[in-house]
Amino acid sequence: MKVLVAMSGGVDSSVAAALLLEQGHEVVGVTMRLWGGDSDTGCCSVSDVDDARRVAQQLGIDHLVFNFTEDFHRNVVEPYINDHAIGITPNPCIECNRHLKFDRLHERGIVLGFDAVATGHHARVVNEDGIWRLIRGHDMAKDQSYVVHMMDQHQLSRTLFPVGEMTKTVVREHATRLGMRTANKPDSQDVCFITSAKDEDGRSGRVSFIGRRIPLNPAVVVDESGNELGSVESVELVTLGQRRGVAGGGGTKRFVVDIDVPGRKVVVGPESLLMVDHEVVENVIWSHEPYVGPARVQCSAHGEPRSAVLSVDDAGRVVATWTEPQRRISPGQSAVFYDADDRYVLGGGLVTRSVQMSTQ
Repeated sequence: MKVLVAMSGGVDSSVAAALLLEQGHEVVGVTMRLWGGDSDTGCCSVSDVDDARRVAQQLGIDHLVFNFTEDFHRNVVEPYINDHAIGITPNPCIECNRHLKFDRLHERGIVLGFDAVATGHHARVVNEDGIWRLIRGHDMAKDQSYVVHMMDQHQLSRTLFPVGEMTKTVVREHATRLGMRTANKPDSQDVCFITSAKDEDGRSGRVSFIGRRIPLNPAVVVDESGNELGSVESVELVTLGQRRGVAGGGGTKRFVVDIDVPGRKVVVGPESLLMVDHEVVENVIWSHEPYVGPARVQCSAHGEPRSAVLSVDDAGRVVATWTEPQRRISPGQSAVFYDADDRYVLGGGLVTRSVQMSTQ
């Protein structure tokens, strides 16, 4: 089989390419050039591109570079900025997977005659009774099915995750045996297009990046009764459920329970005000077909799956009704649905602002 391997410069994608070669496939590596600005973290840095190229040389495979900077800016960076401007917390890594790795790259692979695209994600794809299933990775501590949940049947049928059956320890051991320069390279934890360095004003990379592109406005902080407690420098950078950096005092734990960007106001209160009976999810993509019934729902990359019952409202949005009240999820984050046994992905979408507060 002719396989196009997305090589980010990390150990997982390096080993993925090596495994496919060992299995006898015709392998070509590709690195996507996504970000043209400053970056020293993640798969957008110059050093990562160089690491990918050198691993490909070591393996004796061709290495291509695809320039997808315009697609990346339009589908990932611009939405990231626009979401912050209206008080939504986006997940750029998921949007990159949605629009670049499992859309644009797949399209390019088809045009070039490749049978499949492979990445180094810790997840698995299997065919069960004619249905393609996205299953959690063998290493649950590194499972990445959450961030690749958006694939449909066509995309799943053309996707390989070679390290999905391995633990991270075994991946690194394999890379060490092969003498790969990426064997002990740490995992990337940051937004790849934002530098980790502070700017000349001492602002963090995130604050500087967003602040150069949209106005950042101060806001008053009030409690649930409207009593003023203090202020924050940038209402656009406040996240639902946040505790650090918002007014507290008196030993009382207060969390952000509402963000009014136009009104320049942040409401804080006890954790009980964050508890909800359900979440509403829109723009849902199903792995196979729409599903209603018992499910497990995961709302962050390494979050604990929660039990819920899925239904569909009059607007066609999915409603996840919790079996027990849960903390609200920040609008813009992804809710990913798994079967009741928490084994395979049913689908997923974006959490909206529409919630019903728990009375418990």
